[in-house]
Amino acid sequence: MPRPHLPDLSLATFRRKLASVDALPQLCVLGTIAGLVTGSLMVGFQLLLDLGALAFMPGADSEAFEGLPAWFRALLPLAAVALIGVGLWRQPPAARKLGVGHVIERLTYHQGRFPMRNWINQWWVGVASVLGGLSAGREGPAIHLGAAAVSGIGERLRLPHNSLRVLVACGTAAGISASFNTPVAGVIFAMEVVMMEYTIAGFMPVILASSMGAVVAQLVYATEPAFQGSSVALDSWFNLSWILVSALGIGLLSGGFIRLAKLTTGFAAWPVAVRLTMVGFATGLVAWWYPEVQGIGYDSLAATLDGELAVSVLVALALAKLGLTALTVASGIPIGIIGPVLVSGAAAGGLCGLFGHWLWPAAAADPSLFAMLGMAAMMGAVLQAPLAALMALLELTHNPNIILPGMLAVVISGLTARRLCRCEGFFINLTRHGLHPLQQPLAQALSRVSVPAVMERSLVRSQRMVSREEAEALLHAKPAWVVIVRSRDDKPTLALKAADLARVLLDDEAWAKEQQIDLLEVPGQRLDMAPIHLEATLSEALDRLNEARVDALYVETSIGPIKRRISGIITRESIENYYRYTP
Repeated sequence: MPRPHLPDLSLATFRRKLASVDALPQLCVLGTIAGLVTGSLMVGFQLLLDLGALAFMPGADSEAFEGLPAWFRALLPLAAVALIGVGLWRQPPAARKLGVGHVIERLTYHQGRFPMRNWINQWWVGVASVLGGLSAGREGPAIHLGAAAVSGIGERLRLPHNSLRVLVACGTAAGISASFNTPVAGVIFAMEVVMMEYTIAGFMPVILASSMGAVVAQLVYATEPAFQGSSVALDSWFNLSWILVSALGIGLLSGGFIRLAKLTTGFAAWPVAVRLTMVGFATGLVAWWYPEVQGIGYDSLAATLDGELAVSVLVALALAKLGLTALTVASGIPIGIIGPVLVSGAAAGGLCGLFGHWLWPAAAADPSLFAMLGMAAMMGAVLQAPLAALMALLELTHNPNIILPGMLAVVISGLTARRLCRCEGFFINLTRHGLHPLQQPLAQALSRVSVPAVMERSLVRSQRMVSREEAEALLHAKPAWVVIVRSRDDKPTLALKAADLARVLLDDEAWAKEQQIDLLEVPGQRLDMAPIHLEATLSEALDRLNEARVDALYVETSIGPIKRRISGIITRESIENYYRYTP
């Protein structure tokens, strides 16, 4: 009785399927794992904050800076920058790169591979910056920790680099989702800010990851939204004009924030001690009177949405907290900015709402409506991520009536920051033609597929000189290419079309008399080659072809500590054909 055919579930088969552009089931498995891992890491990071708060924060609340003595909360930022300075500045500059910007850089230029040292630094720097009273968020650390962890798992399994890119997006989405309990906003943020593309193959695993991240966070904490938004509505269409004016002002604030935060180059000439002392002193000085500017500020954000804060506190949150966050970033301290940006945006919107209520008390909407809109408008303008801001607004407030005014506020503030202030997104560094590398169509398309999906596997390996019998034996397997080894280190450097060798053996009478055939003298197409590893994407392969100035690459696979074998050949023509003819 014949045995039933069982599907091949080996890791090698899993890798081979992942190399293709249509590996949706395999990517969904990775997305589920990434969501569970990132959600767990986010819970772990929050537990570290809670454990640290047990030591000195009132009620063991990591946000309760208001309950500390004024002198103590003023000294906390100085202690935090001293700790970060001693611990981080003793390390190489590359080890100081943390947060969302580091994630985008590794995705853009390193195929989503992360250094372990940076990952370890992100744990203690994230905790120190938040508990130390700096104006810093926890989303940046959550995204870095999640994206790097799941990418590291992919590296250990030697998965192709196109799947590492998806894993990074999954870790990003799950980090946002677990932080705010906003799974949809997490997906949009990952695709809009980090991946900078929208594809079905990318969306589905990221959706699964974001959902799993939210599930893990809800199992440990609660199912309620991060902030309780009220059910306020627009009431009168007359408020639209004031919403437009408010969004314009928030857009200008966003542009100022980005410009101040981008002064890193100018501050780089200052001694490190001076920069860090400036940040610690400025934060402590403001915190002496307004402790609400310290930490993430989610308690202040909730109070703003409920209309419980005085005007002076709103001004401190809208201006001082935003300025302190930008100053901290410009001084080189790697902090998360998303939480502080949301808090400052809500405070600025609340101020606009109060001013509108003073101007038109009979027609003006509740100030909490403007606070919600300000939160989304600031996030959308700073990140240049309008969809992510809108989804965050909807999921954080659970108020569908706010979407229409939210769309107007986000668009106006984003346009203001982009056109009037000439600021791109906070995490975007432009290159040629005004495009980020991830926005270039060729790089996007070729990064979705790894070389195993396109390479030619039908090949044989041979020395330069062969006998006629050896040549016939080479062709017995009907290969497409004959790889010629001609160097002392046994490295293949040339590839000959097998059809050209077959034609010589069959048709050329002059070659029939030769006892030894020199494959370098056989008439036909030969390609100079350079090596590339099996996990590389087509984008990496194209860069390697251009760098080595060759027309083909031989793909190497590790089969031992020092042993490698050739898995296939990938030509420039095969990459071009993939880009031209793949829908």
